[in-house]
Amino acid sequence: MRQVRVNAYEKALVFRNGELVRVLDQGRYWISPWKKVIKYDITELFYHEIDLDLLMKCENLRSRLNIVNVADNEIAIQYKNGNFDTVLKSGRYPIWKDNPSLTHEIINLDQIEVSETINRKVLHQPEVMRFVTMHIIESYEKGILYVNGIMNKELGPGVYYYWKGEQNVLISKVDTRKQQVEISGQELLTADKASIRMNLFAYYQVEDIITALTESRDYARQLYVMIQLGLREYVGQYTLDQLLRNKSAIAPYILEYADTRAQELGVKILDCGVRDIILPGDVKEIMNQVLVAEKQAQANTIMRREETASTRSLLNTARLMQDNDMLFKLKEMEFMEKIADKVGEITVNGGGAIVDQLRSMISVK
Repeated sequence: MRQVRVNAYEKALVFRNGELVRVLDQGRYWISPWKKVIKYDITELFYHEIDLDLLMKCENLRSRLNIVNVADNEIAIQYKNGNFDTVLKSGRYPIWKDNPSLTHEIINLDQIEVSETINRKVLHQPEVMRFVTMHIIESYEKGILYVNGIMNKELGPGVYYYWKGEQNVLISKVDTRKQQVEISGQELLTADKASIRMNLFAYYQVEDIITALTESRDYARQLYVMIQLGLREYVGQYTLDQLLRNKSAIAPYILEYADTRAQELGVKILDCGVRDIILPGDVKEIMNQVLVAEKQAQANTIMRREETASTRSLLNTARLMQDNDMLFKLKEMEFMEKIADKVGEITVNGGGAIVDQLRSMISVK
């Protein structure tokens, strides 16, 4: 005989010829040498190499165990003393009834949404993350949840967790901030067959996320094409001169043209404008020549106007001097003063008669 001691945290199974004959609780026992004793820690799951169904035929063992059954579409989160311990996949797991420290939460993976009762820190455990997908929708985004390709519901900003089961889970997200679409270097043909390039921008915002994601494959691309067609339609109605004169009317036309069509895509056009109109080199040269000719004609007109005014002023002055001898003499003295300012030295040759002649020229009659 040999003595076997079973501690408070243990159970012992006694086998004879490979058959379970007895279960030992805490205490001291005398066991025959031809019997085999295996001890188990009751704080852990009960594992044995012998088939569980065979062991459970023993009433003494069956009464001391609870069985945790995990189906193929389930997992079990095991907690030890209230804290996460491990994850159990499909199977049967016997647990000692004398061990209340182990608890289990059965998760049905076909129920895709993770319950709010599960601590989010548990979901970030490496063993659990294998069975979870996490999606983050930012504060400026909205999303749509698809399950097996079917739209399930609309999602607002937040963090969402879903179980990885047999069902296919997909989240499509949309940026709800104001965005810009740019039509750059677009080649257009006017009504008079002039080829020009135009740069146009537009601001838009997604208002109906369901329409934007379900009614079109790429709403941003379709919006671009829509504005492009509207621009072509407008430019094709006018000649180049009309287009340049009415450039400010392009943006209102595009807004009106795209408003209803954009709503069908789930977006709203907020504003648009023409950045610039680019003319081909030959057209630009011709326009520059026309501009130079116009400016030259304006300059000639101004010069002729000034010459006419100057002539009219001279005529009026001449009439005044004709009627007033004193004014005529003052004008002569003014001209002589101007001449004298430009003469540095005067040499006079002759007799006294020359001096008398100069004196007579400046004397008042």
